[in-house]
Amino acid sequence: MKTDVAIIGGGTAGLAAYRAAVANEAKAVLIEGGPVGTTCARVGCMPSKLLIAAGEAAHHARHAGPFGVHAGSVVVNGREVMGRLRSERDRFVGFVVEGVEKIEPGHKLEGRARFVSPGVLEVAGRRIRAKAVVIATGSSPFVPPMFEPVRDRLVINDDVFEWETLPESLAVFGAGVIGLEIGQALARLGVRVHTFGRSGTIGPLTDPEVKASALAAFREEMALHPDAGVRSLKRVEAGVEVTYLDEQNVEHVETFGYALVAAGRKPNLSGIGLENAGIELDGRGAPVFDRTTLMCVGAPVFIAGDANDDVPLLHEAADEGRIAGENAARYPMVAPGLRRSLLAITFTEPQIAIAGATLASLAARDVVVGEIAFADQGRSRVMLQNRGVGHVYADRVTGRFLGAELVGPRVEHIGHLLAWAHQKEMTIGEMLCMPFYHPVVEEGLRTALRDAASKIEKQ
Repeated sequence: MKTDVAIIGGGTAGLAAYRAAVANEAKAVLIEGGPVGTTCARVGCMPSKLLIAAGEAAHHARHAGPFGVHAGSVVVNGREVMGRLRSERDRFVGFVVEGVEKIEPGHKLEGRARFVSPGVLEVAGRRIRAKAVVIATGSSPFVPPMFEPVRDRLVINDDVFEWETLPESLAVFGAGVIGLEIGQALARLGVRVHTFGRSGTIGPLTDPEVKASALAAFREEMALHPDAGVRSLKRVEAGVEVTYLDEQNVEHVETFGYALVAAGRKPNLSGIGLENAGIELDGRGAPVFDRTTLMCVGAPVFIAGDANDDVPLLHEAADEGRIAGENAARYPMVAPGLRRSLLAITFTEPQIAIAGATLASLAARDVVVGEIAFADQGRSRVMLQNRGVGHVYADRVTGRFLGAELVGPRVEHIGHLLAWAHQKEMTIGEMLCMPFYHPVVEEGLRTALRDAASKIEKQ
C-alpha cells in the first residue's frame, strides 16, 4: 500500500493530523492499534472532571452552613457516582468514535504499526510505504518498579474510571495534576485519602509562595505529603501498608485498600521500530525534533501530541497534530506552525493556573512580581472560596507581561485572560487599560497588575 502520509495513532493529535493532511490534498491513512476514543475522553480530561464535579457537589452540600443553608446529612452513593461517570464518559467517547467511523474504510487501518525501514511501516502483516509519517501514539501511565510488591492492589487513573463503586481508602502516589485532582475529588466523596509526593511537588507550580498557599488549602481537606519519604510498601491482608517519614522525620505506618500511582506518563514509543525510521534519537531513545515544525531530524517523520512529551495537554496535542499533518502533506515545503502561549489548569479547589512563563523559567530575567491574596478579595469572600495566592511576572524595564502562577477560586478564567495577554505580548500598563467588572474574581487580577506596575522602573 502506498500513501502520501501515514499517521500512527488515532487520538487527539492523530485525528488532527489526518484532517490537516486531507485538507492539504494529501492521500492519508490513519493507523490505530487500540480502542478509538482519545485519552482525554476515555481516561483523562472528561471522566476526571465528572469525578471532580461529584466531589464538588458533596463538598458544597456539607459546607453550606455558613450561608444559613443546612442540608442535613450528606450521603454519597458510590455506585451512583461511578454510574453517572461511566455513562457520561461513554457518551463523550461515542462522539469521537462517530468521527472516526466517518473516515473512509480505505483510509484507516487497525493494528500496531512498526517501522521496518525509512518510510516503510508494517501493520498486521501489510507493508505501507509513505512519503511522510506522523507519530501520534500518545502516552501511558508510568509505574515505577517499587510498586511491584503490591501490584494486585495497584491502580492507575485509567482503572479509577472503571470502578463500580468507591473504595474505603486510597494511597495516592504523585502530587502532580492527576494525583491532586483525583485525590481531592475522592476525599470529598468520603474516601480516606493520603497523597504522597516527591521533591515538594504541588501540581505544576514552581513559585514557592504560591505553592505554599496551595499546600495549605489542600491540607484542609486531605492528608498531603509533598515530600514524603516513603520507606516501604507491603502487601497485607487489608490492602497496602505504607511506611513513610513525615516532614519532621517521624516514621508513620498506614494501611490503605488500594494504591493509586499518579507518577506521570511516558510516551508510547516502544515497539514501533524507531531505530529503523532513519531519524536521530536522543539518549532516551526518543526522536530529536523541531518543536515549531514537529519534524524529526533525519527523515520526513513528524511527532505530535503526548508522544513527543513536549507540552502534554489536549489543546496542544490538537495544535501539534495540525502542524504535523500540514507539514507531512506539504513535505519538503515544511513551515513553522503557531505554538500558542502556555496555558495549564488544574481542576482542584482552589484551582491552579499557569499562563505564559513559570517563575522557575524566568530565573535569568529581571522580573517584578505582582500579588493578589484571595483571602480578602471581594467576590471570593462572598462565595466563601477565598483561599489562595496569585503572582504575575513582568519585565522590570519594559513592563511586558511574562507569565503567572495562581492558586485561587475559578482561576481557570483568569488563566485564559493572562494567556491571551501573553500571546499578544501586552505590557502591564496595557492590561490595566482593559475593563474589569465589579464584583468578580477577576478584580483580583487587577490588584496583582497594579502591584506589579508599582514596581516597574519608570522610564
